[in-house]
Parts: sequence; structure tokens; C-alpha cells
Amino acid sequence: PRLVGADQGCRPVSAAREEILARIRIATGAVAAPEETDAAYAALPRPYRRAHHDPSVTDVVALFAERAADYRAVVERVPEDSLPGAVAAAVAAVESLVVPDGLPAGWLAGLAPVIRLVRDEPPLSAAELDRISGVVTSCAVAIAETGTIILDHGPGQGRRALTLVPDFHLVVVRAGQVAADIADALARLDPARPHTLISGPSATSDIELIRVEGVHGPRNLHILISG
Repeated sequence: PRLVGADQGCRPVSAAREEILARIRIATGAVAAPEETDAAYAALPRPYRRAHHDPSVTDVVALFAERAADYRAVVERVPEDSLPGAVAAAVAAVESLVVPDGLPAGWLAGLAPVIRLVRDEPPLSAAELDRISGVVTSCAVAIAETGTIILDHGPGQGRRALTLVPDFHLVVVRAGQVAADIADALARLDPARPHTLISGPSATSDIELIRVEGVHGPRNLHILISG
């Protein structure tokens, strides 16, 4: 049989194939792993770098604001008691707003009476959502390193369509929800829930790098960081 890895011991191709298939069978649970295999796997060194930013020496909230703004999101930091006024100012030009179940009512206390608030009950159709100007949500967690917001569609976040169809998305991120790095953020999430990751307004570019916004989501993303 043909040999592979001539400078690393020259194993036959068939032997390498069988080793790969054996690992796949173990990984998929088709066969049990021999004890020596488990021990060898557990003994492998894993000096992975799980974080690039130490929250004790890095202002992760400021870093998140900077990275999110790099994606052309509008980002503001506001005190908790100023949040209703900041929400009202952010949506001043919006005619109608989807309000998901579980959103704190106090956040909307300063809205102008001309803004029409719409509930997603019964669930709005795509055509109905398309006629609504914007949506306001909370979030599950945010990532400072990448400027990313993660929704797990729990209370105050609504189903995924609510944040994909309207042209304007206002997100309230509490300072305590900002994780330094991706690993930290994922550790805070329930893996059984659906997750939507948002890094700036929806945008794409063609082969000539001409940027087009709003192709598969809101053209406008406004982030209020409270606390």
C-alpha cells in the first residue's frame, strides 16, 4: 500500500484511514473508547487561550461600545435612570414599534404618544412586520472583543423575525451583560436555547466591496448601554 508521512514514520494509507474511522466511531458513540484511549485523550496538553481581555484591568463595556461602533451601530452609554428618555430619543423618528413580551414597561415610559406600539400576539406575519418601522429589545449577553450582541429570544427579546424584518432595531444592553470574550459569553448562555448573533446593522458587499446595508436585517442598529 502507498505510504503517507514519509518523514514521520511512513504509515500505510489504509492504516491511517482505519485510525480516522475508529476515532469517528468513538466520537459518534458507535463504539466505546478503550480505557487507554480515554486516558491518552485526557492527558493531551490544552494550553488554550480562553480570553484576550482581563475585566479587572480592561473596561470591557467601553471596549464593547468601541467595537460595536466600528460596525456602524449607533452606541450610547446612559445611566439607568435616564434610560426611558434615551429610548424615547432613539425612536423619535419611528412611527411604529414592535414591543416583545417581557420588555420592562418603564423603558417605554417616555415615548411620544404618536408612536404606535404593536404586540406580537397573535404572531405578526412577515408582511405585517414589514409595515412596522422598528423594534426594541433587551439582549442575553454582549461580547466586548467582537462588538457582538447575542439574543436568546427570552423575555424582552421576542422571536427572531422581530429583529430581522423591521428596518430599525434598538437594543438595550445592561453593563453587567457585557462579557469580555467569546468563551465568557458562551459560558453565560443556555445551549438549549436558540441564539442570534448581531454585529452591527445588516450589511453585505459584492466583489467590488460596495457595501449595501439592510439586505437581510435592519439597516439601522441603535445600542443603549445602561448602568
